[in-house]
Amino acid sequence: MDLKNLKESQNIEFKSSFDKETIMTLTAFANSEGGKVIIGMNDNGQVRGTEVNPETEQRYLNEIKNATYPQIMPSIDAHEVDGKTILIFIISEYPVKPVSYKGRYYKRVKNSNHLLSLDEIVNLQLQSLNISYDAYPLKEDFQSLDVNLLDKFIEKANSLGRVNLNDDLLTNLTKLKLIKDGRPTLAAMLLFGNHGYSIHIGRFKAEDTIIDDLFIKEPLITALNEVMIFIKKHINLSFHFEGSLERKERWQYPIDVVRELLLNAVVHRDYKHTTDIVIKIFDDKIIFINPGTLYGHLKLEDLERDDYISSIRNKLLAESFYLLGDIERYGTGFVRIRRMLKEYPEISYRISEVGDFFRFELLCAEKQKSEPSAKLPDDKSEGINGGINEGINSLIQFISDHPGKRLPEIEKYLKIPVKTLERWIKISRDQGRIEFKGSKKTGGYFICSDKSNIK
Repeated sequence: MDLKNLKESQNIEFKSSFDKETIMTLTAFANSEGGKVIIGMNDNGQVRGTEVNPETEQRYLNEIKNATYPQIMPSIDAHEVDGKTILIFIISEYPVKPVSYKGRYYKRVKNSNHLLSLDEIVNLQLQSLNISYDAYPLKEDFQSLDVNLLDKFIEKANSLGRVNLNDDLLTNLTKLKLIKDGRPTLAAMLLFGNHGYSIHIGRFKAEDTIIDDLFIKEPLITALNEVMIFIKKHINLSFHFEGSLERKERWQYPIDVVRELLLNAVVHRDYKHTTDIVIKIFDDKIIFINPGTLYGHLKLEDLERDDYISSIRNKLLAESFYLLGDIERYGTGFVRIRRMLKEYPEISYRISEVGDFFRFELLCAEKQKSEPSAKLPDDKSEGINGGINEGINSLIQFISDHPGKRLPEIEKYLKIPVKTLERWIKISRDQGRIEFKGSKKTGGYFICSDKSNIK
């Protein structure tokens, strides 16, 4: 081994002599990605040598075995360097984690050892047993799930051809492992039930000035659409003709990227924490913050590569959204995000881990900030800037997702003044995009089925 340019690192440790810190480091390596402890070198990488006799190696191995659980047995290689003996302890990542040293658990961070938190201990146990946290069965019964959402889920999953579910509902969900021993798993409750977790989304003018906000506690199947409606309501929309008569819309941020980030937040968040997923919309950025740092061995810098290997914290959620077509292929989300952002050169991004939270920021350049907004001002001078505006699009999207709703229900959800909604509805009806069906007392608004009337 060439020791000249060797430095302490994520998987290399120098020790002048064998001691308890040697064993502590070996357990940290075992709980991380493996590594080597070199005995007989000081912190500066200078060879000092160590005393070795026929019983030394076996004695060291016995000490390591007796002080660790599960018991680890590293390999030991002796080397002569400049007439001095060094011992190299080599340990691979251990398959059953976490490994403890005298009841305490350590991980390797850069060139030092750190105690594992309780959450990290649990996560390592789940990973080593290949158990997904969202697979845990709850005390609720099957009847606590929304049957209408379940039926729509099965219907769409079958239509996409990614699964074939032709049995009764309970059997189908058992096959998908969303039901275990007749009880819904956490994933099933998150998708189709009253789970108690929230997504808190807000529109900010400044860090301490909020214009609009919304708490969403719906089943995830419907919550995603509600979040997207809110985001579209608060970002700019412009239109381009690009040399043809067909008008093309261009959102301030690529909508597919925004939805991908939202999916990432709900699929990869740590549901051991009851803290909300938080989404903040500013004039020039959108920030996604979700509980839970990157899972497994994944690091922030790995997300910048196309060949990164993703570890999935909530496998049942990921599988369910895959069956619905929302996830194309596991572990490729950030690859797709980078590719989609190439069509938006004015948009950059920043990722970070802050405490126990993962943070993703979409940043909008000055050029985009200065473009005219497509929003309708709520005053007598309002007009349509460049055609159909963002507000009308949010109205159309809401009616598409919630057909048959009446004006008071729409006003309550979108939190838009009734007079403004009445103007938007009139414009949309004149354009043939929506229609009112039923009596004045019981009817509601629907998307027009006859697209030939759209002006």
